[in-house]
Amino acid sequence: MTGPLSALRVVEVASFVAGPLACLSLAQLGAEVIRIDPIGGAADQYRWPIASTGRSLYWAGLNKEKRSVELNLRSPEGRELAVALATAPGPDGGIVVTNAVGGEWIGYDALAARRSDVIHARLTGRPDGAPAVDYTVNAGLGFPLVTGAERAPVNHLLPAWDLLAGMTLALSVVVAERNRRITGQGEAIEVSLWDVALASTSHLGFLAEAETLPESRGRYGNYYYGGFGRDFETRDGRVMVVVLSHRQWLKLVEATGLGSQVEAYSEQVGADFAQDSDRFLHRERLAAMVEPWFAALTVAEAVDELENAGIVCSPYRTFQELAVLRGPLVADNPLLEVIEEEGIGSVHAARTPITWRNHPLKSVRSSHSLGADTEEVLSELLGLSVGEIGALADRGVVSLQPPDTSGTAQAVGA
Repeated sequence: MTGPLSALRVVEVASFVAGPLACLSLAQLGAEVIRIDPIGGAADQYRWPIASTGRSLYWAGLNKEKRSVELNLRSPEGRELAVALATAPGPDGGIVVTNAVGGEWIGYDALAARRSDVIHARLTGRPDGAPAVDYTVNAGLGFPLVTGAERAPVNHLLPAWDLLAGMTLALSVVVAERNRRITGQGEAIEVSLWDVALASTSHLGFLAEAETLPESRGRYGNYYYGGFGRDFETRDGRVMVVVLSHRQWLKLVEATGLGSQVEAYSEQVGADFAQDSDRFLHRERLAAMVEPWFAALTVAEAVDELENAGIVCSPYRTFQELAVLRGPLVADNPLLEVIEEEGIGSVHAARTPITWRNHPLKSVRSSHSLGADTEEVLSELLGLSVGEIGALADRGVVSLQPPDTSGTAQAVGA
């Protein structure tokens, strides 16, 4: 493995989004990640979307770059093997990321008794120990009640809190590992999905807004809150436009040829459209002025004119349209490579989005099939012989799969 975190070894006992994403992020920076699953796979083994072969595209995407070990985690012997892997010697090992529920056997105290400098990063749902997922956390914070234009709450497809929690977990591991190098001390880390979301709600001013302003925030549909922006319909699609500054507002007025209309309306209502607040308060009337300009153009024509004027915009695309998009955003983006995923076929896969001047981007490695590395990992880290591993398989403690021979990436366009 190459990358800034080369030689770091992380054991993952986690499922769904945040934990696996944290470990994927570390793996893409060079860490060796060993994911331990129960025999038959964890609860996310067949999570949608599913390929026509039945393989989870979601699972494959989050488990690139990792080695896969399959153990009977209900048996004492299987748990002992997992603990042994988590606490295996070496200055760069002894790091565990988990969201196991009721997993005292893989908890910090149990592991620290075997390796005092262990770094144990645990994801929970809520800080009081209750379970939670992105959808329930989002509902509890209030975001669905200010999303969309309808009276009913609108849930968001993007699992924002899972993604942020995953990045927070990854950061916590790197910080703890740095501290261990300095002090020799391990660490017990706990990150709850709720706390990550609550902290974000505070950072963005939503809590302070509720505490200090007399009126609750309304539902503004696709309008950009606090300024001018919205989706506009063209002859063949829709374009999202966001005006971030007075300069961009002037550029939009110039591009649409609405200078005289905007000036007359400004004088009529006594508004100063140099201010974000006035552009927001009069958003509906201003949008009505802009709509005919968009309606006369295609998406491509509108985006071309707006981008040339320095205005932030984007066409609305489906995932299918994104997947076949040519140019620097997708097809020619060095972030992506085409890899062969077993049971799926050729797909674009992303490296780490971080660019390092002194660490060239490494090729993306496809996900290994469940348990493909069990024999190799047990031999390398625990020194078990082929006979010993075979005996464990005979007792149902481990599940042995053929070695994974899936290739690394091909260059995009190859």
